Amino acid sequence: MFEFASWQDSWSLLVIVLVGGLIMAKLTEKPKIPDVVGYLVLGIALGPSAINLIHVPSQIPINQMLINLGATLILFEGGMGLSLETLKKTAVTVVLLATVGVLVTAAVVGTAAHCLLALPWVTAFLLAGVIASTDPATLIPVFTRINVKQRLQQTIEAESALNDATSAVLVFTMMRLSSSSGQAIPLYQPILEFGKEAGLGLIIGVLFGFIALALVSHRVWGGFHEYGSLVMLTTAMGAFLIATDLGGSGFMAAFAAGLMSGNGHSLRMPLPLHTRDNILHFNHAITILFRMLIFVLLGSQVDFKNILHYLWPALLLVAILMLIARPLTVASGALPDRRVKWKRNELLFMCWTRETGVIPAALASMVSAQNVPHKDIINAVTFVAIMVTILVQASSTGVLAEKLHLLVPVREEEV
Repeated sequence: MFEFASWQDSWSLLVIVLVGGLIMAKLTEKPKIPDVVGYLVLGIALGPSAINLIHVPSQIPINQMLINLGATLILFEGGMGLSLETLKKTAVTVVLLATVGVLVTAAVVGTAAHCLLALPWVTAFLLAGVIASTDPATLIPVFTRINVKQRLQQTIEAESALNDATSAVLVFTMMRLSSSSGQAIPLYQPILEFGKEAGLGLIIGVLFGFIALALVSHRVWGGFHEYGSLVMLTTAMGAFLIATDLGGSGFMAAFAAGLMSGNGHSLRMPLPLHTRDNILHFNHAITILFRMLIFVLLGSQVDFKNILHYLWPALLLVAILMLIARPLTVASGALPDRRVKWKRNELLFMCWTRETGVIPAALASMVSAQNVPHKDIINAVTFVAIMVTILVQASSTGVLAEKLHLLVPVREEEV
């Protein structure tokens, strides 16, 4: 059995994850199954539930470090992949989906969790916050295989990146409130906590993003343009660390830093072409590595007895998430944006496209490591949500886009 107990075991574990992950990525390519499903299956096969080759408890520090770092870099890359020019046209929709939409989802699922599982309100909303966000690490690979209208694709990707950070703020707020059980909690306290964490994280992220551009762009100082990849890696990690130390959201800071860093041209601080290419290739490779690590480790930590115990209420909660909470979220975010004039087929597509993935998995692991009350229920529901939304929704996204006549021809420059 391999675990992070010695450098030899750690080295062997990383090689196993890389080799197995590459094989799974290739096997899921032709049938167009999201690769994270393969990573989860690999983790289950290698973990204590099957051949017991790897064992990494969720509570150990190295597991938490990998999850935090992986989630940070995934959010940073998600921010870098968004275009400010395109987002300006759908900014109202994106902001509403990623803020009000997350709260709507949390309210619906949290209420259902309280009623179905008899959870305390704070724990019920904590569970809802964990699974409230969609996943850029799953959605972006899906959109590389289908070509839908750009404004629709960019809106969904932007929502998935931004609502991950919003969901993380909500989860950490609920975790702090759950630790103060038995004490009266004023209604304004969670709202203030949420606003403080999100706002501080956003400010720090924007600042770090501008500094990174100034260091790399040839139109400002640009002295570090040959080290662009390392500058961006340091920016993502530094934004997360400083925001966390100051009481803000590290995940929100990482996303905001990535959004600024990836839009140098719009901000009149463009990067040299070879520097941008190096950054994009480096970010893509390192986020694939961490997606493999997070999902393989998550799969190896799955407790099937626990999942079977809560399977039916978990499936019902996920059905409520997909069929009730998501349409209400889209309605609260897209319908008020009269400028965009979303069509009915676009709204239906947004209602179905909401995979649960990396960030919810990371948040569930953090909750488990903190020994939050009812963590077993949270882990079970999160795993079921990941599997159902990825297998059912992500796998059918291309078919739905075709049925709704949302596919567009691939331009030659994209090929």
